[in-house]
Amino acid sequence: MTVKEIFETMDYGPAPESAADALAWLVDQGSAFGHFINGKFTAPSEGFDSKNPANGETLAQLSQATQTDVDTAVKAARSAQKKWAALPGHNRARYLYAIARLVQKHSRLFAVLETLDNGKPIRESRDIDIPLVHRHFYYHAGMAQLMDSELPDREALGVCGQIIPWNFPLLMLAWKVAPAIAMGNTVVLKPAEYTSLTALLFADICRQAGLPKGVVNIVTGDGAVGEMIVNHEDIDKIAFTGSTSVGRKIREATAGSGKALTLELGGKSPYVVFEDADIDSAIEGLVDAIWFNQGQVCCAGSRLLVQEGIADRFYAKLKARMDGLRLGNPLDKCIDVGAIVDPVQLKTITDLVESNTDGEIYRAGATIPAEGCFYPPTLITGLSTASKLMQEEIFGPVLCSMTFRTPAEAVEIANNTRYGLAATLWTENVNLALDIAPKLTAGVVWVNATNLFDAAAGFGGVRESGFGREGGWEGLAAYTKPKGSTKALTKAEPFMGEDGPVDPLDRTAKLYIGGKQARPDGGYSQNIYAKNGKLLGQAPIANRKDIRNAVEAAAGAKAWSKTTGHLRAQILYYIAENLSARAEEFATRIDALTGKKGGTKEVEAAISRLFTYAAWADKYDGQAHGVPIRGVALAMKEPVGVIGAMCPDEAPLLGLISAMAPAIAMGNRVVLTASEIYPLAALDFYQVLETSDVPAGVVNIVSGNHAELALTLADHLNVDAVWSFSSSDISGLIEGASAGNLKRTWVNNGQSRDWMGAAGEGKAFLEAATEVKNIWVPYGE
Repeated sequence: MTVKEIFETMDYGPAPESAADALAWLVDQGSAFGHFINGKFTAPSEGFDSKNPANGETLAQLSQATQTDVDTAVKAARSAQKKWAALPGHNRARYLYAIARLVQKHSRLFAVLETLDNGKPIRESRDIDIPLVHRHFYYHAGMAQLMDSELPDREALGVCGQIIPWNFPLLMLAWKVAPAIAMGNTVVLKPAEYTSLTALLFADICRQAGLPKGVVNIVTGDGAVGEMIVNHEDIDKIAFTGSTSVGRKIREATAGSGKALTLELGGKSPYVVFEDADIDSAIEGLVDAIWFNQGQVCCAGSRLLVQEGIADRFYAKLKARMDGLRLGNPLDKCIDVGAIVDPVQLKTITDLVESNTDGEIYRAGATIPAEGCFYPPTLITGLSTASKLMQEEIFGPVLCSMTFRTPAEAVEIANNTRYGLAATLWTENVNLALDIAPKLTAGVVWVNATNLFDAAAGFGGVRESGFGREGGWEGLAAYTKPKGSTKALTKAEPFMGEDGPVDPLDRTAKLYIGGKQARPDGGYSQNIYAKNGKLLGQAPIANRKDIRNAVEAAAGAKAWSKTTGHLRAQILYYIAENLSARAEEFATRIDALTGKKGGTKEVEAAISRLFTYAAWADKYDGQAHGVPIRGVALAMKEPVGVIGAMCPDEAPLLGLISAMAPAIAMGNRVVLTASEIYPLAALDFYQVLETSDVPAGVVNIVSGNHAELALTLADHLNVDAVWSFSSSDISGLIEGASAGNLKRTWVNNGQSRDWMGAAGEGKAFLEAATEVKNIWVPYGE
């Protein structure tokens, strides 16, 4: 036999990892676990089995948490929180450092236990998951150390309820627990029902690290336990990673509760291959993108888009590579694809593929083990954008594909999804890469790479992939709040009066939509009276159709988002200049509307605010994160899109400008609902906009009932965010209605804001007006 023949006929021999130590640890714990509450494990109670998906064997018995268990865990977290937050950052950093070191010391135990419980190949849990876990604790130990000096105006939220999925059990725990406790919060965490074992091992690590009792609490159980956490009145924040459908229910459940919320949800991420790409490298990247963790990855590159000129060659090479993938015992170091986490998930994948009637199916030639939950790597080609499998998240090792002709078409197809978590593009043309990456609707974009993660670079999505970021400086915003207390906001009531004669030449107030004055669709107006009962004028009452028209106008002005910060700054300065020329008129109008004497100060503050955001327009920069690769992760600040804002009643002009200016400075388009009781100042302001070079549709102003108009804005699928500073109690209404497309919300929860002071402007507004997109660009040969 020749060397060539030996090489071509060689096969991989088994290289099994021993499970003895992990199984021994389970036995040492009695193969049965209670919950970890207030620094100790409770006695095991009635519950369910945790099974190895590769062979169906039972690993341990877990306890099903009751309401009493959750209450006890929350009470322990609440009791520990103030003392934990009061520790100097250095002290908290020492605990996180100790946890990181202990995870490293027991890294192989964690890796084997994760593979036994989850079914992922040992190579992945050993080389990817566990190193990232201790990286997150090291990184956030540094964040704890720096909190006092770098975040002097921020403080912990309080008690955080955290619910994590089964696809990356320990890594998702690290993503949530590390930043939370670094910033002084305490946590009550529920791991996934299928995969709780490494969370319980982590609890043991917390004991070894001497973490104060109550800082980390872990309760196990099914979705009902997660529901108990979400609905608990003494929890200040909910962090959830999981399906979009459950995320939508959590958004509805927490609406109006005042709880902070971050959601990292599903995805249907595009994997775009241009004709000049290194095909072999792109295929290797694709193996990691879709068959990593058996495709059970929220950011899996499950939509393959290949340029037509190379499609046939690409598919041929891809199929050959698929046939070389190895399925089998996840503890075998030679295995590429392990077991699906549970028979229920296996059935879901199977049903979705078998119900599909489009395209051509190709399955890898690997032998499927006789026992366990295994599904072969699968490629479905010839699909269209309307095909079910190109739109629905399968969450398994199934790759759906179609072709494109031009870069513009690639962007259109890539963005033709309700999700927006991640995207990958392959090209040797750096100009093309950096042109396409910002156009892709995703929270993370990888260039000539895929599935790169690091604690220094935020991860999270847009659209129905959720909101908020985990990791990096931007991720800390989810676990901190501004220092200081706020006062309850009293609903403002309009002045009443008697109908009097209207000047036949009065200046008729109208809506401002698409750069034009517009009469309200309903044909109704409301009388606006002064404090002494004098009729000051009549304001139009907008309805659903007016909101629809305003949103359409805003959507049509998307070119505003592509303009330079310098141009946007010039226009904001111009608005300030024109407002200044009419300052006395506006001050008089405000005094008449409010019955006070602060009109002059309010106008001066409004002009200053326009200058502030003109200054920020070309200075609110992104970052180049220091990630441990040969390359950079660019955190780019992008506009949110179309923002609907309910303007405050207590500052009718200043409040409107305080919402409008940061939004348009960052490239957004806005639909502003004027003060409900003092709308005339805002309706005079559009005359300033008309003379200030503001493109049509960038700013739209309506007036009317805040509750009715807020509901329409929150319901609208083409609105990307809703802000509310209204004195009406509509925060819960907005948050509940926003669940339809999981748009971002920023509401006041009935708390006041000092519009004349520092709270009325600043980075909080800029953060609400931007999304962070992390673009990973490796370099080198």
